[in-house]
Amino acid sequence: MKQEEKTSQSGMEKNDPRVVASNANAGKEAVPQLQTGKWTTLLVVAIGVFMATLDSSIVNISLPAIANNFGVPLSGAIEWVVIAYLVVTAATLLTAGRLADMIGRKAVWLTGLVFFTGSSALCGLAPNLAFLIAARALQGLGGALLLAVSPAMLTSAFSPHERGRALGLNAITVSLGVSIGPILGGFITGYFTWRWIFYVNLPFGILGLIATLVFIKEKVQRRPGRFDPLGAALLAIGLACLTAGLSFAQELGWNSLPILMLLIVGLLALIILPFVELRVPNPAIVLSLLNNRVFTSALLSLIISFLALFAVSFMLPFYLEELRRFPTQLSGLLLTPLPLTIAFIAPISGSLADRIGTRWLAAGGLAIASIGLVCISFLNERSSIWDIVWPLLVTGIGQSIFQTPNNSALLGAAPPQHQGSASGFLATARTMGQSLSIALAGAIFAALGGATAGRILVSGNASGQLAQLQRTFVYSFHQTFVVCACIAALGVLASLVRGKETRRLKTR
Repeated sequence: MKQEEKTSQSGMEKNDPRVVASNANAGKEAVPQLQTGKWTTLLVVAIGVFMATLDSSIVNISLPAIANNFGVPLSGAIEWVVIAYLVVTAATLLTAGRLADMIGRKAVWLTGLVFFTGSSALCGLAPNLAFLIAARALQGLGGALLLAVSPAMLTSAFSPHERGRALGLNAITVSLGVSIGPILGGFITGYFTWRWIFYVNLPFGILGLIATLVFIKEKVQRRPGRFDPLGAALLAIGLACLTAGLSFAQELGWNSLPILMLLIVGLLALIILPFVELRVPNPAIVLSLLNNRVFTSALLSLIISFLALFAVSFMLPFYLEELRRFPTQLSGLLLTPLPLTIAFIAPISGSLADRIGTRWLAAGGLAIASIGLVCISFLNERSSIWDIVWPLLVTGIGQSIFQTPNNSALLGAAPPQHQGSASGFLATARTMGQSLSIALAGAIFAALGGATAGRILVSGNASGQLAQLQRTFVYSFHQTFVVCACIAALGVLASLVRGKETRRLKTR
């Protein structure tokens, strides 16, 4: 009976025009194929992904110590320690994914490990702030290479009917890195020095390099065509300018000349990009992937989900530290239920997606997350610890039910020779969704007076206006999360319109 099902599935895939086209194109372009055991590949990928996600979450909590060390205020130039990493990562993710398709995933992965590990050492040794920012930019390039290629490595090592399971297990690594980062960063900064938040990457990086060289084997069928430097440059300029503009918009103002110039240049570069890419034989970005309805729907759902859900990670610290005046250590602990819930649920939802498909799981997950965001919006100055934790658990359950199946649908819709590009799209959508979420949530919260109220509350100068400031903060917080919940509801519709995805056979 099982043999008949396999034969039937194989016959259907052979007659599917998308699969036929995929097989035809596979003969024209390099199709990197990992020849390493799936569990070995998963462990090697976990080392690099954990290192990259740990670093992204460990730095923020140490910014006051870094600013104090270099004698600068906790605003202005010090923000580039975070933003330089984010801008470079966003600018290079798609190009990194395309390079992985052209020259092989192992080569890009190794390069990412070298850049990330080496730049981590440079960050720790930084003699001044400018040097640290430059090293962080280099670290962002290494992080982009790692995060852009890791999903493609997993989909190459695991068969299509195990893709959701693999991505779910990878989500455990991501969630652990995100949840451990603030706690570990606070401990290291408090008992040692901020420089060790970067040195902690060195053993992981060296272990990852050795494991990759020893265990990861890959075969690339033929040498790639010529790389498209103009397309890569336009893509980098467009995404870098948009990310920088969104990052500084709250501080400088949406109407300020630098922000307007960044946004205009970024949009113009991205508008010109398709006209360039459609005229070159080996484009830096594979726009043809967007012709697939499942791929485009999953990509749009992913952007919407991060636009709605990343506001939790961005806004909760303000609530915990400004309105509630909780210590940093307690605030860090209260942020962990969300990533830990994802770590627990994501493998289950991934395995379930392999059996029943992704459409209804993705839509249902975002619906649950939307309810969780509404529940978060009702937090106030009197909410108990449990009142804070359980809405985060609901949101985390919804996000984990959505995320792994949606990522599986996105990667499954791309042909084998474009898995690296699909991974680049996935990572870029995540980064841009996060940037847009910060900009949107910050704009709503500030426009309604919440940001000003929070600054006065934390300064200790509230005096007789304490109750009014608390009401302003809570109202602004409530409205911000109601908007985010509505956005998540739109993501439910985006997930439902994707139709039924096509299962692909594993190509070796």
